[in-house]
Amino acid sequence: AALALGDCGLSEEGVRLLLDGLCSNTTVKSLDLKGNNLRSVGAEALGKLLRQNKSVRSLTLEWNSLGMWEEGFSFFCQGLRANNFLQHLDLRNNQINHQGAGELAMALTQNTSLQELDLRWNNIGLLGGRALLNCLHSNKTLKRLELAGNNVPGDVLKAVEQALAHNQDREVILSEARNQVNILSKEVLSLKDEKNKQFMDFVDTVDKEKEERARSEKMSAARVSQLQEALDEQYSIMNSLKTKLQMTEAALALSEQKVHNLGELLNAVKQEQNCVAECHFRELQQQKQEGADREGRLLHDLSAASEKNLLLRNQVDELERKCKVQQDQLFQVKQELTNTTAELKLRAVEAEERLEMEKRRFKQSVEDMESLRIKEVGRVTQHMEASERAMHNRIQSLEAIRISLEEELSQIKAAALTERGQAEEELIKVRSQARLEEQRRLEHLEEKLRQMTESRDEAQNCCLKQKEMVAEAQAKAKQLSLYADGLRRRLDELQQDLNNKEEEKVTEINKVKVELQEQIGHLEAERTAQDGLREKIAALERQLKALSSNHREALLDKEGEISLLLEKLRMKEAEISRMREEEAQRASFLQNAIMAYVQGSPLGAHCSRK
Repeated sequence: AALALGDCGLSEEGVRLLLDGLCSNTTVKSLDLKGNNLRSVGAEALGKLLRQNKSVRSLTLEWNSLGMWEEGFSFFCQGLRANNFLQHLDLRNNQINHQGAGELAMALTQNTSLQELDLRWNNIGLLGGRALLNCLHSNKTLKRLELAGNNVPGDVLKAVEQALAHNQDREVILSEARNQVNILSKEVLSLKDEKNKQFMDFVDTVDKEKEERARSEKMSAARVSQLQEALDEQYSIMNSLKTKLQMTEAALALSEQKVHNLGELLNAVKQEQNCVAECHFRELQQQKQEGADREGRLLHDLSAASEKNLLLRNQVDELERKCKVQQDQLFQVKQELTNTTAELKLRAVEAEERLEMEKRRFKQSVEDMESLRIKEVGRVTQHMEASERAMHNRIQSLEAIRISLEEELSQIKAAALTERGQAEEELIKVRSQARLEEQRRLEHLEEKLRQMTESRDEAQNCCLKQKEMVAEAQAKAKQLSLYADGLRRRLDELQQDLNNKEEEKVTEINKVKVELQEQIGHLEAERTAQDGLREKIAALERQLKALSSNHREALLDKEGEISLLLEKLRMKEAEISRMREEEAQRASFLQNAIMAYVQGSPLGAHCSRK
């Protein structure tokens, strides 16, 4: 868009506000402010506009007398120095002197966008013309410079024209160089596209090889997992067979131990029964002898009979205690049999619990193998991810190479803005460098292709090794199956031996049961004999009781008779004592009578005189 405000008589405040508003504008491309008598404020606003605006390409300031305001024009030149977007500037009839021309020349030395500058009908003079001529040596973009009506000498004008012509030639050379650079860039882009296509084809082939290798690895992993499962099954079968073998051996050992214990118990029971039978026999003989002695003694003495009766009672109590002891022993034997059966049941339960524990351990081992397999799969996936990251890094390196090539192209473009000869030399160098880099890149890609082929060969070798490992695993599985068959046969043999031993044990147990039954029959017979003896003893006791009752009655009769005799004896003794007293009285009476008779006779008197 173009904004034409020429010959509008704008005030300084209006110009300042207008230019401040255009600082942030992006649509106005051409601005015409000729004939508005701009002063210092307008020049400063124009400098600010040139520093901040990036869209204005053409600026017309004819008939404004900007050169009269040195500070404002210097501010305007500073804005022009900082601007890199303005291409056409019209400063005709602005009363610019040689100082303003010098500041304008200093601004043009750093400006890289201005192509046309119109300074006609000013007061530049010789010094201003030389300053502008000197700035053209460093400014390569200015193509047209109008200096008519400025009191500039002809030689300076010719030098300015030559410099402008040189700039125009340089611009033509640069345009040709740009065209050549564009052509070369297109060729480079086409080469890049071809290389990218080749690289993408190569990446596709690599991806296909990766997919094939992944499929082969998956198939090998599946095969290995199947073989591992088969091996695990074989191991589980072997472990179960081993556990069964151990259980059978333990059962055999327990049965042998039980048979040995039962034999010892039977021997002990036999010895005890023999001892008890001998004791019973001796006791029976003693009882018979004592019974005979008692019968003889009962006939002779009642006191001996009572003592023998007490002895018989004590012996009967001892016999009853012995019978109770034998019954307790039989009960203990039965209790031991029940305990042994309970122990067998408990051991069977413990064996089942151990079997459950072994099953849980086997499940745990299976879970551990599964976790190891998952870890192996994770490791393989990590390896694949690492290879993918390496490929990604390689792609990034290729991208970096591409970016470096683009930077080199930008450097080539920057160098092409210089002289034509340097541009041609730089182009030759760039071509040679590009060719060398392309050759190097091709060699590098060929090297990478060779490395990828080597990696593919290595992957194929790994697959072959895995196949060999699978074959070895299959052979090991066959060997393990043969070994498992041998173990099964061994287990069958052991099972048969166990069955034979079980049959022998059953026969021995039956024999022991028969012997126990026989011994129990003998004990029952002895018990019946003891019952008969007890009955005989009871009959003898009844006879003894009858005899004792008879003897007691006889004793009572005798005692009654003895008491009567004693009473009679006491009566007789009383009579005898009375008779003795009477005899004593009679004797005393006789003595007294005799003494009286003697005293009354003459013999008695003679005796008394003597």
